Amino acid sequence: MPDLPLIMVAPNGARRTMDDHPALPVTIDQLAWNAVDCLEVGAGAIHIHVRDKDQKHVLDAPLYREAIAAIDRATSGQMLVQITTEAVGRYSPQQQRDVVRAVMPRAVSIALGEMIPDKSEEKNAAALFAELLKNEVAVQHIIYDVAGIEKFANYLTRGIVPGDAHELLFPLGRYTKDQQSDPASLLPFLAKLDDLGLRESCNWAICAFGVGETRSLAAALALGGKVRVGFENNLLHTDGSIAENNAERVAVIAALAGKMGLMG
Repeated sequence: MPDLPLIMVAPNGARRTMDDHPALPVTIDQLAWNAVDCLEVGAGAIHIHVRDKDQKHVLDAPLYREAIAAIDRATSGQMLVQITTEAVGRYSPQQQRDVVRAVMPRAVSIALGEMIPDKSEEKNAAALFAELLKNEVAVQHIIYDVAGIEKFANYLTRGIVPGDAHELLFPLGRYTKDQQSDPASLLPFLAKLDDLGLRESCNWAICAFGVGETRSLAAALALGGKVRVGFENNLLHTDGSIAENNAERVAVIAALAGKMGLMG
């Protein structure tokens, strides 16, 4: 399966619209242009949400396939495209599974708490994860808190999540006051990975909300992690100024990674 790169751009997310920022991409053409611009400044992958005509997030297989094809054409296949199963309180686990099976992308991010909200969905999720492993789809499991890592370890032990290597994403600041991230909040996640002996088998990445995004992503890079950056989670530079576009935010993080000797 494809290895997730050091820097992934998340240009739009499920909730923001062009009312929040005029450069936030909501059409497929806009996603493709963002992919080109962000590839040029250091992103190796793009995490996409597709929107309907009213700019609302949708789990729509034809739109996903169209977006993937457009980004592949625009970037000559150099940008890995990751789709999402984000439920936004509207989509059921069955609908999440259906869209992944219909698209069968190279990469997908899945929030474990949404895909497996209770034990009744464990068998269905296990079947999907087995299919994704067989088809060499890179699955990034979104885990929002330390308890989620313990659940993930349980799923590994019981074979619900198969395979020998895994990608995890820790969102920082999602459930804090005013959705502001703090680099220190990464440390409990890493400590739990160590406690459970998961460091060897799990690559980890973070995304971070609010003006603390840059500092949080810098900390993750320094500690050996990967990062997701972009307008899905934050529009601001460290000084509080608003970024002109997603590529500007990617360039800031790529420059930090370069100073750390992490960029080729």
